[in-house]
Amino acid sequence: MNNDILQRLTETIAARKSAAPESSYVAKLFSKGEDAILKKVGEEATEVLLAAKSGDKQHLVYETADLWFHSMVLLAQHGLTADDVLNELARREGVSGIAEKQSRKAN
Repeated sequence: MNNDILQRLTETIAARKSAAPESSYVAKLFSKGEDAILKKVGEEATEVLLAAKSGDKQHLVYETADLWFHSMVLLAQHGLTADDVLNELARREGVSGIAEKQSRKAN
């Protein structure tokens, strides 16, 4: 059920990518370009950190949802989707974090 929301969000973001900026928040972000999207991801990441430090679990969930959403917009800007990230996580499953980091250094 929860994976369905990622698919629906991916479809919505893709549909809004070419929409008129005045028609949706996502279309407006896309129209402003990558720097505006990057700024939002940075802002949301900071808000996640502050929410975590505050100890308010519900606020942390709320801010993490914002970060994930804006990260999905950034992925779409680059022609990627949540599936690309999920596939990478699946690839890493069962692989030591230390070994995975070392494999990235070798490339």
